[in-house]
Amino acid sequence: MSGMNTRTATIAVLVENEAGVLARVIGLFSGRGYNIESLTVAPVDEHGRLSRITIVTNGTDMVIEQIKAQLDRLVPVHKVSDLTLEGPHLTRELALVKVVGKGEHRVEALRLADAFRARVVDATTESFVFEMTGNAEKIDAFLGLMRPLGLAEVSRTGAVAIMRGRAALAV
Repeated sequence: MSGMNTRTATIAVLVENEAGVLARVIGLFSGRGYNIESLTVAPVDEHGRLSRITIVTNGTDMVIEQIKAQLDRLVPVHKVSDLTLEGPHLTRELALVKVVGKGEHRVEALRLADAFRARVVDATTESFVFEMTGNAEKIDAFLGLMRPLGLAEVSRTGAVAIMRGRAALAV
């Protein structure tokens, strides 16, 4: 896809919560050589019958349209929505960030965590684990600042997204 205009798309998919559905969605991507940058899935109704899959991917407009059409054809799929095209939406990730260090590095890590509104969820004499939420760019910026201070480990959820206002992904 070099030289072509690519974009990042956040796609929300409402599916039946049954065995094999996620494998079929992932198979659709891998079988066609599409990349998944982020994928989250969880039940979303009170009876546990429906799950919402949020996929962040990239490609040309044509590739993203193909992805949406192919997802829509999978049998247990109820609805496919490209949140990046359908209007204002919120996207967030959760990250747990472990920083190991002493002295001034610890002080600076705490100062930056406060500036980024990251919470200390674990602390020892040599390490902190910070919890932070935000968009991917905010988390990436925080990680970049933590690297020279002793960044040791990162665990991220991937993106979750929802439309703003009255619009809703529902059957």
